[in-house]
Amino acid sequence: MPQVASNYSPPLFFKSGHLSTIYSGIIRSVNGVVQKRERITLLDGDFLDLDWSEANSPTQKLVVLLHGLEGDAQRPYITGSAKILNQNGYDACAINFRSCSGEPNKLYRSYHSGATEDLIELIDHILNTRDYAEIYLKGFSLGGNLLLKYLGEGNVVPKEIKGAVAVSVPCDLHSSCRQLLSTKNILYAQRFKKNLLDKLRQKQLLFPDLISDADIKRIKTLKDFDDIYTSRAHHFTDAEDYYAKCSSLQFLPNITVPSLIINAKNDSFLSPECYPFVETEKNPHLFLETPDHGGHVGFWGKNNITYTENRALHFFDSFQKKTL
Repeated sequence: MPQVASNYSPPLFFKSGHLSTIYSGIIRSVNGVVQKRERITLLDGDFLDLDWSEANSPTQKLVVLLHGLEGDAQRPYITGSAKILNQNGYDACAINFRSCSGEPNKLYRSYHSGATEDLIELIDHILNTRDYAEIYLKGFSLGGNLLLKYLGEGNVVPKEIKGAVAVSVPCDLHSSCRQLLSTKNILYAQRFKKNLLDKLRQKQLLFPDLISDADIKRIKTLKDFDDIYTSRAHHFTDAEDYYAKCSSLQFLPNITVPSLIINAKNDSFLSPECYPFVETEKNPHLFLETPDHGGHVGFWGKNNITYTENRALHFFDSFQKKTL
């Protein structure tokens, strides 16, 4: 599908990619969302915590929300999404990836950008325990990459899944990592690394034979973390093997569920490879929107409803109206 025109035009302050990103990640708050937690046991004995919020009246429509790197189901971009969806007739199921719900997961492994096996189990759980005729997916950053990989890597996608929206997606993980390691993103990278190392030290207490003090001292960058932990724990050769196998870019041609990707042109986390113009031109099921502004998951909107929250609602509603 050709690129979708964007009408996102924020006030001057939010035209800055960095200011948009920081406001969304640190300053913004969302109130009024009531979440109920459900813990499910996975086939490997680990667990996922799901935070459910319901529409104002019974519905057969659900949106599954997937957070980004070191996020959780209480981040404003998740609760903001849940709030507008609940107000417009959709239940929301916000996933906390392994180790992201406030409690370390049980196994040596954790979550990563391509762990679609957990999404598969979650969707199976929903279909087996709930009665939804329509299920939509909405993911941010890492979560966006994961859902696009799921839709295109050859899984049997249930008929109930009608559409997807992916926001600020690092479709090419290797080049996106290089962006994060650049000087302009040093503060973000340091924040991510600190959080990841804190969790790795918790995991070391559970698996002292698998994670040494020397390993932790060797981690100077996010790529080092993926070389030393992510790749080992999830059966990749090294970080580059992980990036190559889990980048969603290679799977986009195979997606048959209508999917909208929204990547801002001033997103400092994204490389040129993360704007899949060629892939969307060739796939009638893919829609690509590239606003000039927005930063990384930083799309401002009036009344504390972001542009991408309104945009996703319109996209999902369009399936009832039969127009995209």
